[in-house]
Amino acid sequence: MKIPYYPGCTLKTQAKNFEISALASAKVLGIELVELPRWNCCGTVFSLTSDDLIHHVAPIRNLIRVEEMNKEGIMKDEYRLVTLCSMCYNTLKRANLRIKENPEELKKINAFMHLEEDYQGKVKVVHFLEILKEIGFEKIKQKVKKSLANLKIAPYYGCMLIRPREIAIDDPEDPKIERELFSALGAELICHPYRKRCCGSYQVVQNKHVVSEIVYEILERAKAEGAEAIALSCPLCDFNMDNMQKEIMERHPEFTPIPVFYFTQLMALAFGLDEEYYGFDLNHIDPKPLLREKNLLEIESSERVQIKTH
Repeated sequence: MKIPYYPGCTLKTQAKNFEISALASAKVLGIELVELPRWNCCGTVFSLTSDDLIHHVAPIRNLIRVEEMNKEGIMKDEYRLVTLCSMCYNTLKRANLRIKENPEELKKINAFMHLEEDYQGKVKVVHFLEILKEIGFEKIKQKVKKSLANLKIAPYYGCMLIRPREIAIDDPEDPKIERELFSALGAELICHPYRKRCCGSYQVVQNKHVVSEIVYEILERAKAEGAEAIALSCPLCDFNMDNMQKEIMERHPEFTPIPVFYFTQLMALAFGLDEEYYGFDLNHIDPKPLLREKNLLEIESSERVQIKTH
């Protein structure tokens, strides 16, 4: 299965651990994610202003690339575009939906991009989790070489995968897709009421203390329910949940850190891939001690020496 793939900006910079684990895990399942040629930033957020058409040029230009890939023979009748980043998914899908429902707006956008091929509206934007559901979680379970048994994972959806309802990948009120995936990987699932709560998003730029309090409440509730780690699919959520824990510890000295994973990192681990595909060195809160405690990672030789010494 070959599917056009849109990485977005952050997966090439701060979230490389998301991309490398996703591409490697996809191959295990027989999926080749073919990166779009000449892709550009999706615009980051969907503009809610009705007369702000110019901000939809960026996402639509990426959809043109998918149609070009088919026209040039790189793809064959595969007009789906897979995303990993929740923010990119939300922006691309909502822009696509808007212009499909408003032919006059599509006409204006095509006229503005007169040096590009006209977008024909053939593309369907999907998230990688939807592809996994399509393949079937039973098939994913068959690929597991290292069960995540006894690892207590709290799935976190945030806003962009399940809101608004018309673009949601799952039931906005009771999403199950991550639960089904982690169950297939053998993990123990922790369902907590804040799994759909906003992490604070871009408020971290100007109101860091506000975001740290929001994240503190989310993480503390997950831990109270028994979670040993958080799993998510948004680089911005990851920054707020993972990197901001240092800020939280400064404001709340009693707070104990908790590892935060991209869901694809857990897939790569469960599939028994080489550690180079985990990308754990890019995680702010080091997950290795927890994984070694659960016998999911081998103890490194230097640590064995320390253990023998003590």
